[in-house]
Amino acid sequence: MLDHFHVPEKDRVIVMPDNLRKTTKEVFLKMGMPDEHAHLAMDALVVADERGCETHGVSNMLRSYVRTFSEGGINPTPDLKIVRESAATATMDADGAHGLVACPKAMEIAIAKAKEFGIGAVTIYNSRHPGMMAYHSMLALEHDMIGYAITGGGAVTVPTLGAVPRVGAVPHSWAVPTKSMPPFVLDISSSAVAANKIVLLRRTGADVLPGLLAEEDGTPIMSGGDVPEVTRLLPFGATREMGSHKGYGMAVIGQIFAGILSAGMFGVTNPPGNGTQFVAAYSIDAFTDTDRFKQSMDDFLTYLVETPPAPGHDRVYYAGLPEYEEVQKRTVDGIPLHREVTEWFDSCTNELGLETLVR
Repeated sequence: MLDHFHVPEKDRVIVMPDNLRKTTKEVFLKMGMPDEHAHLAMDALVVADERGCETHGVSNMLRSYVRTFSEGGINPTPDLKIVRESAATATMDADGAHGLVACPKAMEIAIAKAKEFGIGAVTIYNSRHPGMMAYHSMLALEHDMIGYAITGGGAVTVPTLGAVPRVGAVPHSWAVPTKSMPPFVLDISSSAVAANKIVLLRRTGADVLPGLLAEEDGTPIMSGGDVPEVTRLLPFGATREMGSHKGYGMAVIGQIFAGILSAGMFGVTNPPGNGTQFVAAYSIDAFTDTDRFKQSMDDFLTYLVETPPAPGHDRVYYAGLPEYEEVQKRTVDGIPLHREVTEWFDSCTNELGLETLVR
């Protein structure tokens, strides 16, 4: 994540990951989730913070989830059902489950099918917000599989040349195993920026960057300035001339796989809070020799990072490498939360009768 979106140093409160895990799980348990589900939801959130994906970590999402639970918008004890199935595919009715539960459970099914048939895919409906999609795609890595995960979402992004939001931010994530290099993990929004990054800008008081948002009439905002009150995301590419039709197309295909393929739902036709996702696992062994593939991935990624950097830059990265390095750092040094977030934690734990989050 760009430094522009990180917590300003003056506002940072450092919390060790284990302390954050303990309190976050206790909050989910208080929401009525069984232990296994609370652990899954907690792990997905804290892994996001460890990887530096603060938009989808505890700081940004937990309060939203607590509010949704209190309003009855998330079913804490869902009956996850497979309503349609073939040898390599399935459709899941998540029964209002948290997406942080439905997606890992669906990926378990996809992995089991891929072990038998080489490929497994599950499309999901009637779930809720799934958090960081990379968490779900990465579940395939330990099985020597390539993982893929998408979420649909509502209408927050304007189509290319459009004035009104019609598609979701629709993140896509791929995770590819390696032999010794950090795995390749690509997690990208189809919009120019994830909607939650705008929440971070409002919290930190930073300006919006050019090419991320649109005016209320759909005109791309191509200069920096204050964050607009109404969030209208642009597709990645920002304008037609800069390739926004590509981001728009990625959003459409994501909503097809996650929503229309599962239950015919898309954009504003979704009932409020009704999330749709799609996860898939591809067994490397079904296509080629696993060891050769993983060694080739190491060679390829090494080839990329050894690219001579352009002037003004000291190195070249690939998707997943900065996040891997952030985990190594934050595991030892702790996770920087905004002071406003820790104040919310104190208020939340006090209201729920829990121990205060340890700093």
